[in-house]
Amino acid sequence: MKLRNFLPLPALLPVSVLAGTVVYTDSQHLPENLPPDVAVVLLDEPERLQLKMFGQLPADPEQATMQAKQVMSSPQWQQKQQQLVTAYRQVVHARDLGIRKVPAVVFDDREVVYGTTDVARAQALRLQAGGGQ
Repeated sequence: MKLRNFLPLPALLPVSVLAGTVVYTDSQHLPENLPPDVAVVLLDEPERLQLKMFGQLPADPEQATMQAKQVMSSPQWQQKQQQLVTAYRQVVHARDLGIRKVPAVVFDDREVVYGTTDVARAQALRLQAGGGQ
């Protein structure tokens, strides 16, 4: 499955608005059976964004600094920087919730089902375990 950009909707929202059902995963474990009201947070998004923004920086510190400054002086930098900030906030929020491995489907920031990106399956496992009543 090709990586689609799952970040735009959550990137526009504060982390606290993500409560509900959220799939915390990475680009290697993409969601299945994703209802439209379920947010997806790719925990490897900060690294992916940085690589996309800066590319592979040279080993020489002076050259790397020049390349980074060039990116940061571009007209699109504020937008890129905001995307990066949002991606890191989502990672921090996942850590605050206690998410330590992926994939994880989190319900209302309180209940978690690990090991699947299939939201329907996670919901069924949650109900089977007596949660979500």
